[in-house]
Amino acid sequence: MQAIILAAGMGKRLGEYTKNNTKCMVEVNGTKLIDRVITQLSHFCLNRLIIVIGYKGEELKEYIGHRYDKVLKIEYIENKDYDKTNNIYSLALAKDELCKDDTILLESDIIFEDNVLGKLISDSYPNIALVDKYQPWMDGTMVTINENYEIENFVNKASFRYQDIDCYYKTVNLYKFSKGFSKGVYVPFLEAYCKVMGNNQYYEEVLRVLTIIHQSSLHALPLNGEKWYEIDDVQDLDIASTLFSSDVDQFYMYHKRYGGFWRFPKLLDFCYLVNSYFPNKKMIEELKSNFETLLREYPSGMYVNSLLASKYFSVKQEFIVVGNGAAELIKNVMEEHAGKKVGVLFPTFDEYPNRLDREQIVAYISSKDDFSYSIDDLIAFYRNKDISLLLLINPDNPSGHFIPKADLLHLISWCSERNIQIIVDESFVDFTDDYERNSLLSNDILIRFRNLMVMKSISKSYGVPGLRLGILASANTKLIERVKKELSIWNINSFAEYYMQIYGKYEADYKKSCRLFVRERDIFFKELKTISYLHVIPSQANFFLCEVISKYTSTELANKLIKRNILISNCSTKRHMKETGKQLIRLAIRDRDVDRKLIQVLKSLE
Repeated sequence: MQAIILAAGMGKRLGEYTKNNTKCMVEVNGTKLIDRVITQLSHFCLNRLIIVIGYKGEELKEYIGHRYDKVLKIEYIENKDYDKTNNIYSLALAKDELCKDDTILLESDIIFEDNVLGKLISDSYPNIALVDKYQPWMDGTMVTINENYEIENFVNKASFRYQDIDCYYKTVNLYKFSKGFSKGVYVPFLEAYCKVMGNNQYYEEVLRVLTIIHQSSLHALPLNGEKWYEIDDVQDLDIASTLFSSDVDQFYMYHKRYGGFWRFPKLLDFCYLVNSYFPNKKMIEELKSNFETLLREYPSGMYVNSLLASKYFSVKQEFIVVGNGAAELIKNVMEEHAGKKVGVLFPTFDEYPNRLDREQIVAYISSKDDFSYSIDDLIAFYRNKDISLLLLINPDNPSGHFIPKADLLHLISWCSERNIQIIVDESFVDFTDDYERNSLLSNDILIRFRNLMVMKSISKSYGVPGLRLGILASANTKLIERVKKELSIWNINSFAEYYMQIYGKYEADYKKSCRLFVRERDIFFKELKTISYLHVIPSQANFFLCEVISKYTSTELANKLIKRNILISNCSTKRHMKETGKQLIRLAIRDRDVDRKLIQVLKSLE
């Protein structure tokens, strides 16, 4: 058996990365693609490796040199017309060599796990296309297959239909051709196709023709979770660098993205916090049905959107402002207190203290094992502190600690008597037991306490983080007006606006989703308590703070989970938590099926 790598292309979409190098000389986490793939191929008893070179071909040959002579015989074929042709011509130049032996055919811009080649080579079928179930990040040639894994059709870009994606598999650009197939079928058709259609085509088009006329014996070999990626541009390079980062770096590589995990469809996200039970299918279908209109039309300005939010939360329009996520509003409000002392309860949601200078922060740090505190604790601590603002997350993040509404109103009143403004972030309040009675979003409460600001992220409990919606409410109308003026005229998009418009029709479904969530939290809590190396802190939010009490550090556990495509939050690195010496993680609560998968993995690590 031999291997052929097509490496003649210019890789223009990679910009500066291929200005002086061909694609396969690009590095992923310090290793060039060509070194990675030659090393992988060298683990098998191949007779030779043929590399079709073109752009910067001499530089590639010089770089490879004789470093691999002891493990693999390497030969080269030059495509002098690399700038005017496509990969069908590169393969046509190697057609004679293709017919001499069974061949592994691959392109130079793919990266894959080590076991992928073994899976392809050891499979009993002589002619195989390696494929993977379609995911949104995939582009290029797709195939459809039958129950016997025979390829029924090659689907090029022109034939691609989004309504058929459930049936599609993406070609990995990694093939195994038998000598007989190449010599008797593929190469004759390759020659004919090039003669009729020219050399600026793709070699998979020949496979498509063979399939149409039922001359192909090609089978599909689907991957089963193995990692691979095709690197065409800088975004692909960034994603590949994350997927194939080292065990030590991988956790950091995911976290620095702050989301966008739809690019990693196999990743189970137990870090970011949402409601998995809402929106329901009907609401999603309504949003889909209006997609084109919302895409093509401008959203409304602040007047209309604050009106929608006032209807959404049943507070006066002049009391509420809508943000592009709560984060936009947090930035705005915290800047209002620049240079002033702010009381912050730690541990907390870092977006708030990150907007303050360190000398501004008057920190209350709970000394209790579960990071809880009472209103009396807070009043006693801040009684003699000169603060202009007190920040309270309720339920707290990351502890899940909840202060009952009656106690909270007492604290707000205490702050009012001392001319202290207070922000209560109730982004997680809808997950609390008896949640419908726990919110502070009411005209009566806001009017009674003009020192009160209520912040709420719609992402967390309503399950729509991609829409980027949050609100700030206060009877301090001067504050609300100032915030509105400082935000851009179109600070939310049409999809977010439409979501607020139709929410009322689905409010009963939302309340049902909150009840389902509380039930799932109870089940998940009982399951987590069976994990021997975890101490689980009770929570009224949509997550659990857990102490890793044996066997692992929090970092070690986070790294072991990310290797299994599970992302969690390592809280031991958070401000005022690492000083405790405790090994702390936070686990988001999802739905039954996903939570069960996490429990299974955690148990396997016992």
